[in-house]
Amino acid sequence: MALIELEDLCKSYVMGEIELEVLKHVNLKIEENEFVSVVGPSGSGKSTLMNILGCLDAPTHGSYRLAGIDVGNMNSRKLAEIRNRKIGFVFQRFNLLPRLTALENVELPLVYRGVHSREQRENAVAALELVGLGDRLHHRPAELSGGQQQRVAIARAIVGRPAIILADEPTGNLDSTSGKEVIELLQRLNHEGATLIMITHDLEIAKRAERQIFIRDGVITEAGKEMAI
Repeated sequence: MALIELEDLCKSYVMGEIELEVLKHVNLKIEENEFVSVVGPSGSGKSTLMNILGCLDAPTHGSYRLAGIDVGNMNSRKLAEIRNRKIGFVFQRFNLLPRLTALENVELPLVYRGVHSREQRENAVAALELVGLGDRLHHRPAELSGGQQQRVAIARAIVGRPAIILADEPTGNLDSTSGKEVIELLQRLNHEGATLIMITHDLEIAKRAERQIFIRDGVITEAGKEMAI
């Protein structure tokens, strides 16, 4: 049984009298501990796919099974619980709270989970040390470089030890050196057991994954078979 299974999955949005079909009959399996990249141009449907994989949105049709459980029709409370316990998110714009320190930003998922304050602090410190920021615990985002902010975001994503890391254009706002460091860090986390799914429009970044999935106009092509982006 695959960790992630999408079967005949469709997603549409109604805009006035028009129904816009964003994902079209997607069938996809991702195994535990895989590193997969999803590649496509702007408007291809890759962000919508990411939102569904991350339980931030629900399919209009078809099924999404996560670890054998159908999550496609769950209510918002159950979806929030799955997001908090099973999925870590890394975004292009970091999404750090500017008034909080690196340590406080990383603690947030554990706060929402109701973890004891002492355990929150210990786990957050360990996560920041893992990404090489043990000496930046009390710095706020504005006091960190872009690469360091993304490392804080990665620490926040992994602090709850999620089974899946979803990275949406994780190098999009970084220079080439910082971007390379972030990809190498994500690869290391994958080698340590996390299933990693990375959204990107950059073919060179995508090739760092074990498997590439290409999407255009809401349709997924054969995994590993390149298409013109």
